[in-house]
Amino acid sequence: LMIQGTSSGAGKTILVTALCRIFSDLGYSVSPFKAQNMSNYSYSDKNFEISRAQAIQAIAARTEISPNQNPILLKPLGDYKSSVYVNGKYYKKMHANDYYKKFVMKIGLKQALQAFNNLQKNHDIVIIEGAGSPAEINLQKYDIANMKIAEKTCSPVILITDIERGGSFASLVGTMELLERKHQNLVKGFVINKFRGDIEILKPGFRKLKQITNKPVFGTIPLTKFSIPDEDSIGNSPKKIIWNKTNLRKLDHEIDKISNVVKSSLNISSIKRILKC
Repeated sequence: LMIQGTSSGAGKTILVTALCRIFSDLGYSVSPFKAQNMSNYSYSDKNFEISRAQAIQAIAARTEISPNQNPILLKPLGDYKSSVYVNGKYYKKMHANDYYKKFVMKIGLKQALQAFNNLQKNHDIVIIEGAGSPAEINLQKYDIANMKIAEKTCSPVILITDIERGGSFASLVGTMELLERKHQNLVKGFVINKFRGDIEILKPGFRKLKQITNKPVFGTIPLTKFSIPDEDSIGNSPKKIIWNKTNLRKLDHEIDKISNVVKSSLNISSIKRILKC
């Protein structure tokens, strides 16, 4: 199962975190996965370093934290350069042009798929997080974090959007319009995130979405306060985390809190039905 978003900050990371806990609670062996993540906030083990978000998702899934869960980590350095980590190990410093034109399709995609296969062998469900938007048409050729991964792993896609920002219905329709037909077919439905108010006022919009895209809305997640550290995407000032027992207990409590909200907001039975390609 893959969660993609109409933009950065749409709620992909938290939705994956919640679904990892929900399916773990249902008795499945679950692991998170994100092929490529750009973040200066990481989880460091003695032997590897991956994005903090995937480490938190692994905790939510009650599984071991592994470099397979985030095979490519980019730590921005400024001036279009990043430190590139592959399978948890420092690889090299790269300029964006070199990364896209020399690394992504030759090395990156292969490493990402191998990492995914390793997880798939050992888990019932792998919940994949996309990056940014799958409809960035200037980057689609080099995008190994969204539809290429969904296609090659035969993963159904749920598209999430942040209604608090406004324009969420247009974002969903526009995203679908900019995808290739084969990738449109991978999208099985939508999730509306960060809603406040009476859900009845959204239902005409749901009907219009279904009419235009032929895709259902799996649910609407209410705007919820929680204390799970966010990623350092645009507009966010994420908190640092110390990985001690006290903080991990607090984190586990917050994961349960948000997973309960998501479980009561989404049609989990419908999501279970789309898990097989």
